[in-house]
Amino acid sequence: MSLDLPNSRDTELLSRARRVVPNGVWGHMATRSIGPGYPQFFSRADGCRVWDADGNEYIDFMCAWGPNVLGYGHAEVNAAAQAQIAKGDIGNGPTEVMVELAELLVDTIDHADWALFQKNGSDATTVCVTIARATAGRRKILVAKGSYHGAVPWCSPSMVGVTTEDRAHIVQYTYNDIASLEAAVAAAGDDLAAILITAFKHDVQIDQELPDAAFLARARALCDKTGAALICDDVRAGFRLNVRGSWAAYGIKPDLAAYSKSIANGWPLAVIAGAEAFRVGAEKVFTTGSFWYGSAAMAAAVTTIKLLRDTDALAHTEAMGKLFRDGLHSAARANGYTLRQTGPVQMPMVLFDGDQDLRLGNAFCAAALRHGLYMHPRHNLFLCAAHQATDIERALDAAHAAFRDIATAGLRPE
Repeated sequence: MSLDLPNSRDTELLSRARRVVPNGVWGHMATRSIGPGYPQFFSRADGCRVWDADGNEYIDFMCAWGPNVLGYGHAEVNAAAQAQIAKGDIGNGPTEVMVELAELLVDTIDHADWALFQKNGSDATTVCVTIARATAGRRKILVAKGSYHGAVPWCSPSMVGVTTEDRAHIVQYTYNDIASLEAAVAAAGDDLAAILITAFKHDVQIDQELPDAAFLARARALCDKTGAALICDDVRAGFRLNVRGSWAAYGIKPDLAAYSKSIANGWPLAVIAGAEAFRVGAEKVFTTGSFWYGSAAMAAAVTTIKLLRDTDALAHTEAMGKLFRDGLHSAARANGYTLRQTGPVQMPMVLFDGDQDLRLGNAFCAAALRHGLYMHPRHNLFLCAAHQATDIERALDAAHAAFRDIATAGLRPE
């Protein structure tokens, strides 16, 4: 299905980039791989809207792939960061705001006794693994099949440039499968350092799964029995579902948890929140980065977390997510399609029944662009506090139009 959106500027920028940047754009944000005409470069963002390089406006349901939790360009968050920049951002050491943020995190997150800062989710998950190994004096890390924990050799979803030695001490289990987890623990034996679990199962291109309470409880018990660390990878979901930690509602406390994305509303920051028993391990390991003490992002995080904690931002986002999910269901049904919408409503995965090769999903998302709706056919979406009922209504109108477009083109499940 061809698009009639102007995209000459986007095409020009991608062509220029490919001459000086491998592939032009890399990693998960290389969205041109979805199909021709999918915008790759953007000119600005505000609230819950983005504008591509050609000036086309979209209601955004990717939220910068997660970091936008309050709204792009949030005035209070940006003011806090800019005020810190005026005083100093990167220096010879941290500023007072680091201590303030760590205190706030320990006061806010149920399982946190201390905090340690990084810049990206991959940093945080890797340091969690390092601390777990240092504490236990063991090597084996249990990870769920298909789970994403970052883009570094020990956990990258790609084996290109990665050696088998990089994965030598990774043991896999099946998410939410207690028997599988127990078998992996047995396989690791006396060398088990940690069980690593995402906040919920959010693998690409498949239905999402919330964690089963019994599964989490068994993981906690196995770690208590073996002396291994229970690690929650809360990079994607943290501070979007619950400021106390994504497992707080289950009553399960991880020993270590990795956070990033939503922590500072788009300012670059990651953090590990740890239990007291793992403080010594955290003190022993050497982990650092030239920009990890950046104070502007920390100031942004202080304001972001206080707003998420003290306002109805998360409850509002959840309400908007339910409104969007219900509306998409109705729009699909009205045009003869059936959707599978899974995962939290704030972070929904939207897939078509019978769409094994994503032919329908790709066509629908491409059509939605033409009507001003930005979605993704195989990755979970994100909502933010800037989405209002009027935005959801407009997005659903665009979805209706996109469903009609693909129906008119004769695209149906095979």
